[in-house]
Amino acid sequence: MRLCVLVFGLVFTLLATAADNSKSRVDGILAKMTLEEKIDFLGGYKDFNIRPYLHLGIPEIRIADGPVGVRNFGESTAYPASINLAASFDKTLAFNTGRALGMDARQKGVHLLLGPGFNIYRLPITGRNFEYMGEDPVLAGILASQYIEGLQGMGVMANAKHYVANNQEFDRNNVSSDMEERTLHEIYLRPFEMTVKDANVATVMTGYNPVNGIQMSQHDYLNNDVLKERWGFEGFVVSDWASTYDGVAAANGGLDLEMPSGANLNREILMPAIKEGKVSIATIDDKIRRILNTYERFGFFDQADLAKDFTHDSEFVRKAALDAARGGQVLLKNHKQFLPLDPTKKQTIAIIGPNGNVAVTGGGGSSFTRPLHPMSLAEAVQIVTQGKANLIVEKGAFTGAPFPAGLFDDFPFYTYKDGKKIQGAKAEFFIGKELAGEPVLTQYVERVHHENEELWAPEEIPLTRFSVRFTSYFKPEVSGYYSLGGRGDDGYRILLDDVEVLNLWRNQGPTNGKEDIFMNAGQEYKVVTEFYQDGGGALIYQGIKKVELAVMPDAYQGNAIAAAKQADLVIMAVGFGPGTEGEAFDRTFEMPYHQNKLIQDVAAVNKNIVVVLNAGGNVDMTPWIDQVKAVLMAWYPGQEGALASAEILFGKTNPSGKLPASFEYQMEDNPTFNHYFDPDNDKRVFYGEGIFMGYRYWDQTPKSPRFPFGFGLSYTTFKYSNFRVARNEYREGEAITAEVIITNTGKVAGSEAVQLYVADKKSKLPRPVKELRAFDKVHLESGESKVVAFTLERDAFTYYDSKVHDWVLEPGEFELIIAASSEDIRGKLGIIIAGE
Repeated sequence: MRLCVLVFGLVFTLLATAADNSKSRVDGILAKMTLEEKIDFLGGYKDFNIRPYLHLGIPEIRIADGPVGVRNFGESTAYPASINLAASFDKTLAFNTGRALGMDARQKGVHLLLGPGFNIYRLPITGRNFEYMGEDPVLAGILASQYIEGLQGMGVMANAKHYVANNQEFDRNNVSSDMEERTLHEIYLRPFEMTVKDANVATVMTGYNPVNGIQMSQHDYLNNDVLKERWGFEGFVVSDWASTYDGVAAANGGLDLEMPSGANLNREILMPAIKEGKVSIATIDDKIRRILNTYERFGFFDQADLAKDFTHDSEFVRKAALDAARGGQVLLKNHKQFLPLDPTKKQTIAIIGPNGNVAVTGGGGSSFTRPLHPMSLAEAVQIVTQGKANLIVEKGAFTGAPFPAGLFDDFPFYTYKDGKKIQGAKAEFFIGKELAGEPVLTQYVERVHHENEELWAPEEIPLTRFSVRFTSYFKPEVSGYYSLGGRGDDGYRILLDDVEVLNLWRNQGPTNGKEDIFMNAGQEYKVVTEFYQDGGGALIYQGIKKVELAVMPDAYQGNAIAAAKQADLVIMAVGFGPGTEGEAFDRTFEMPYHQNKLIQDVAAVNKNIVVVLNAGGNVDMTPWIDQVKAVLMAWYPGQEGALASAEILFGKTNPSGKLPASFEYQMEDNPTFNHYFDPDNDKRVFYGEGIFMGYRYWDQTPKSPRFPFGFGLSYTTFKYSNFRVARNEYREGEAITAEVIITNTGKVAGSEAVQLYVADKKSKLPRPVKELRAFDKVHLESGESKVVAFTLERDAFTYYDSKVHDWVLEPGEFELIIAASSEDIRGKLGIIIAGE
């Protein structure tokens, strides 16, 4: 006993000494910094870095987009989208994904990866649902925490985003997410709280959106009172790119680092504010100290080169991506056990759909990662069947020609000046983003190919928040299809003969867009490109190029039907992709390119149809789901995802994913539908469904979703038995352990996601019928049994009371519910929690 005390004392002394040394180093650096250096440090550097002060020993810190790949430095491993990871219900997969991402980041010398993302899934059309982790805060919080521990265990800072309630992409910079305090804490803040308290996340990113009328980058209550004070967050708060609007409010409202530059946290704004007493030196110092303390925690002062002496385990990384893709895909329908297919059977398989012959790895926007090893579903089926199947691959729907290489190399447009035709375009400049009023300046430019507003915007125009209208003309020499396109940062739109043909009018990083249009030889077309800049870089290109189509648009459908008629089996590879679902825009509920009709037409000539669906959430399945044999929800499964899908279809992998969000029949059934849009354009959306969203809503209504939360089919069956606790009464704050035996009663090995819900039988405030409080994934061979144990702490039984602004546990009767989904209940236990 004496030896243990001595050892403990020595460890405590060493830790205290290390902490003192760390504090001493940071305080020493802080004491040497000038006020100007401090303020400059609060603004991003080179768009994706944090500023170095080598004379003070502060290294340059590199940041990269996540959360599904290290995307800023060329090709990288593309991991499954976060919604796929959530569907795995697998803590080990989440940890390994984070660890593998940490390896990739270190290999590229990246110190801070912008992930994980885990905003709550409300409505299936939200553009970034695929980047997040479903509708349940506990599912999201636990898996995000595991991801963070894996990533930070590799010495790379994680970033919890987007804090908070960034639940739609339409007009995300302006529309306020308004809700009651209880809703905010129970649903939207809870996963962030878990990542702070359970995983000690290094950084938190503020969302683009306001919450209850206040921009998140300057939200004193949420950033200072809740995050830093109540939760004890010790890291630093980063703005999303160009999402800071008021330098003084942001400085006082808890923002520590503005990205990609100091557009608001800069000397011009903060020095006068400090002099006038509007911002204190102590506030500035706290920001610097938080950033530098985090550097110290991760060892960046002593070794800033993370790639030095690091060995990248490529085998582990690729397996982590494949295992995550396997574990998260969800089998939604399997009529009369049509799946798995026989990989040894000689048969003709038609793979039809726009996603069949391309590698659909992720959605669009800042998370999109160029994969190291892209693979299409057609290629994967060929591998799994070892060439025994005769494959016919047809796109089935015209989605446009590929984005032309060299679209912006030439500029064959012209305009008119003083009645004379000249090369280039007329550029009319406006103050503000909306091209309002009369132009303040008109110039003529040789081409619309501009980067960096400091180099191309006239001196009369501010560096941010301006807009331009470029007017030009084009006369094709030969008739045919032409790709008319652009690239912009921020928003742009293109009009052809005064008709809008392309609209990407939104805040965004450099984003390509195009439309394929048939043009007649010798006809003059008026082309207008409108552009606005709203912070960050200013980039706008315009281009046109004739495209030669191997198949004309009206032939796609006919070719697909012909293929389906001669096939023994059809795999429909359908859904969305990075061009139709992504950041900065919300998508449709109906799949694009008339794919619903495509499936119906194929089903009219072939009854053996399997649908493989790529999307970040639910889609309109009503027109075709009763006409197909099976449906596999593949999400956006990363670079190894097509192989995982083929393995599931042909039985090499037993599907084990379960839905992390309820799938409604029609979007109007979703309780958030009437509380999502902004019909009166007042830039306020009140979350009127409150805490009763997702399965919490479906549990209390006579309606049922098409597929409930936690649902997913398997090729085997599982029996739940002997659900038990040690006793039926506990004291408040006492940990409760519940156990259940899971048995694989089928003929093949498989994994089961076991879910534990808690129900409060009587409460002062309305509570959901039940709430997910724990889960685990267990793998079982045929006939094997295992005990799955869950430990529930006090927070599993609490609710948030807005009157006391805190979590409350009411002593009384509770029910523990063991389930295979929110609707597939396998056992219940009553317990009593007595007051202290």
